[in-house]
Amino acid sequence: MKLKLTKKSHACIRLEKDGRTLVIDPGGFSEEDAAVGADAILVTHEHPDHFDESRLRAGLEANPGAELWTVKSVSDQIAAAFPGRVHTVGHGDTFTAAGFDIQVHGELHAVIHPDIPRITNVGYLVDGGRVFHPGDALTVPDQPVETLMLPVMAPWNKIAEVIEYVREVKPQRAYDIHDALLTDLARPIYDRQIGGLGGAEHLRLTPGASAEL
Repeated sequence: MKLKLTKKSHACIRLEKDGRTLVIDPGGFSEEDAAVGADAILVTHEHPDHFDESRLRAGLEANPGAELWTVKSVSDQIAAAFPGRVHTVGHGDTFTAAGFDIQVHGELHAVIHPDIPRITNVGYLVDGGRVFHPGDALTVPDQPVETLMLPVMAPWNKIAEVIEYVREVKPQRAYDIHDALLTDLARPIYDRQIGGLGGAEHLRLTPGASAEL
């Protein structure tokens, strides 16, 4: 079954299948309407580049049937406004959202600095491994991944770790996410090194562009 992937700015993606839409991480670096049109929304953690309350509200208000699955630190902030539509999840949970089968993997955000406490972060494995979005962590699911959404550049990672992550997950392909802070000058360097050393097809979509998986 065809799955359409659309890249939004930074860490946000839209997945479409059978006329239904799943949006992951419509944060503050993403378009204001990033969650509008979603039948289901997933948020990996509370940092503002992944969780933006105004964007979530826009998506949930635009579609009264839309629901949100996320960690407790996010659900606590928005659940009261949308009774029965916000679900708290953690590592090991499974559920169906807008016709997509979701498995939750991971528990903690990557280390930014030893002096900064680590927060809860989960990744979402979609439809048995067709897509994996790890949020802000280098979580390795316990099953094969076809398409890895790769956090390519962040205050908490370096390119060696990104390359090793691709090698460990062994996806068929890796698409860049978490790239809003990466300048156009740097992109060819990242493309060459990750593509040459990661062992998987390395791809990049500009915001708004789509691919069929």
